[in-house]
Amino acid sequence: MRKILWICVLTVLVWSNEFGDAVNNYNRGNYIKALNSFYVLAKQGDAEAQFNVGLIYAKGKGVKADIAEAMQWYEKSADQGYGAAAYNLALLYHFKEKRMPETMALAIKWYETAAKLNVMQAYNNLAAIYAKGDGVPKNKKKAFVLFSKAAQNGDAAAQVNIAQLYAWGDSIIRDRKKAYEYLKKAEAEGQAQAPIYLDRLCKESPDVCPR
Repeated sequence: MRKILWICVLTVLVWSNEFGDAVNNYNRGNYIKALNSFYVLAKQGDAEAQFNVGLIYAKGKGVKADIAEAMQWYEKSADQGYGAAAYNLALLYHFKEKRMPETMALAIKWYETAAKLNVMQAYNNLAAIYAKGDGVPKNKKKAFVLFSKAAQNGDAAAQVNIAQLYAWGDSIIRDRKKAYEYLKKAEAEGQAQAPIYLDRLCKESPDVCPR
């Protein structure tokens, strides 16, 4: 199963001159100026600015990385329905050092929130958790449903994961033709693992691969 992907994206939508200036400063490497501008808006309750304050602290851009501070800002943003913040917060809980059972429960909670807010990577990461039984009872059926959801919505990592289940998973869901179709989609998206699994699949089952 592929490793869970960590994805952090600085938003670039411009809702005000101050926000636009902050984005421009960030992109130019003027991280302190960017942080100061985002912080003013974040204190005013702007969810997108709160996300970016969290992102700067999480990545340690111009400041010492402070995961606790990042998590606080991500949670403020996520509570307002900002999906990327919920997803990044889930990642921080998921990969937290000295992880406790309750930490994993919080990771799952925020992945589920992000998924409801249409962050497709959250479905993939939740599926991987249930597929491996990472802090939860292993549940292959639930993993399959979640991988399918993400794959059908174009997540290339999930397409590789669901293809592996179709090709080499339980006999109940074995469908190597579907595995081929998903791997081709992932390959078209530039997913690095897709050609490796395609080659294996076509060697093992040449009948499902067009000549």
